[in-house]
Amino acid sequence: MARVFITGVAGFLGSHLADAMIADGHTVVGIDNMIGGELDNVPSQVEFHQIDCNDFSNVKELMKGCQILYHCAATAYEGLSVFSPHVVTQNIVGASVSVISAAISNGLKRIVICSSMARYGAISPPFKENMTCHPQDPYGIGKLAVEQYLSNLCVTHGVEYVIAVPHNIIGPRQKYDDPYRNVASIMLNLNLQRRRVVIYGDGQQQRCFSYIEDCIRCLHQMAFDPALNGQIINIGPDEEPVTIKQLADLVAWETGFIGKPIYMEGRPQEVKVALCSSDKARRLLGYRTEWTLDRGIAEMADYIRERGTKQFKYHLDLEIISDKTPKTWKDRLF
Repeated sequence: MARVFITGVAGFLGSHLADAMIADGHTVVGIDNMIGGELDNVPSQVEFHQIDCNDFSNVKELMKGCQILYHCAATAYEGLSVFSPHVVTQNIVGASVSVISAAISNGLKRIVICSSMARYGAISPPFKENMTCHPQDPYGIGKLAVEQYLSNLCVTHGVEYVIAVPHNIIGPRQKYDDPYRNVASIMLNLNLQRRRVVIYGDGQQQRCFSYIEDCIRCLHQMAFDPALNGQIINIGPDEEPVTIKQLADLVAWETGFIGKPIYMEGRPQEVKVALCSSDKARRLLGYRTEWTLDRGIAEMADYIRERGTKQFKYHLDLEIISDKTPKTWKDRLF
């Protein structure tokens, strides 16, 4: 059994991954700075430390004796990164290089990094891993830069690595009081409060949504399969693309709320059609989609009903305020 280090372990993805590792008999050490995490997400068996990934000395010390690093921590704010590029870059690029360096210095066997579909930018869908990327915002630029740091340092120092590219993961434990990200969770939290959702632009943006359990199976294999060293792999479905308007309709149906969406000006640098190909995951991981979108939305709605709806917390400051800044953020309308 391995000693596994997980960053962002109090967050949505990291906590589910910790559950899977513990269920397999591995020991999990986890850190989180609690920007987007919740303490009650952390499994009781995790050796938990409230540490920021940028705190290199402490991260390096805590990582001693580990064999696998899963780097899940991220200020995953694609839209917000246009208006708060400093905090996003600090917690994407700086934080990632810190934990990569700590892992290499401790002689870990393999590093699994969670990148983002934002790496691709405005290219022709479906996005495939061998395509040339053109990220459209600071978040995507940062994620692609992290991949380059990772491959450069791991090849130089002889450490195995795998890059996972999840897209639009949904499910229980996703933070639903965050006004800046997690569109499905935002819509559910609003509709369950009998409040209308907000759609930026015309609502025809297309996405695929990945249920957490389908992603965890892929991430598990990425840590241990020798054949995956050096691979970049999209994880998530490509069979069920929906528009944001269709997502809003699905959420309304699930919650029984009939209020029509509020349409606001589109956000700058938002990619209209962002869809990934799952062909490589099917070939290398035996991936198959087991959760439909409507089933996933139902699970999320039940989770929020059980815990109770929440008021939105504007927990990150806007660094750039202009006529392009969404009114929902600038005027705190949620």
